[in-house]
Amino acid sequence: MAGLVLKLAPNERILVNGTVIENGDRRAKILIRTPDARILRLRDAIHPDAATTPVARLCYQLQLIVSGDCAIEDGCREALRGIEQLSQIFEDRDSRRILNEATAALIESRAHRAMKLMRDLLPREARLLGLAAP
Repeated sequence: MAGLVLKLAPNERILVNGTVIENGDRRAKILIRTPDARILRLRDAIHPDAATTPVARLCYQLQLIVSGDCAIEDGCREALRGIEQLSQIFEDRDSRRILNEATAALIESRAHRAMKLMRDLLPREARLLGLAAP
C-alpha cells in the first residue's frame, strides 16, 4: 500500500491542493495515492499574523511550500537561508540535530518533514525569548 495515510480526528480539517476538506463526526483514515498532492493539516498551520519570531517565520515559509502557495525552489532556498541563520543562535546538540535534519529534508524535497522538525524548535525559541510556549 503506497501513499500517504492520514488519520483524521472527528471534524478535523485538512488542506488538499488548495481545497479545505473537513472530516465528519467520526475518526477516518484516508489514503492519498497522488505523490505530488499538497496536504496540510490545518491544526498544524500557523496564521501569518502569528509568525512573529524567526522560527515561526521559517515554519510559515515551510508551510507555504507544503501547501503549494510558494514555488518550491524559491521557498526551499529561502528556508535553507533561514535555517543557516538559526544555526548561529541554537548551539545545543538537540537543536543542531533538528536543524541538520531539516536541512537534509529540504535538500531531499521533503518540506513537510522539515516543517515538522522546525515546529520542535518553537518551544525552545519561546524559552530563549522569554515568551509563552506556543
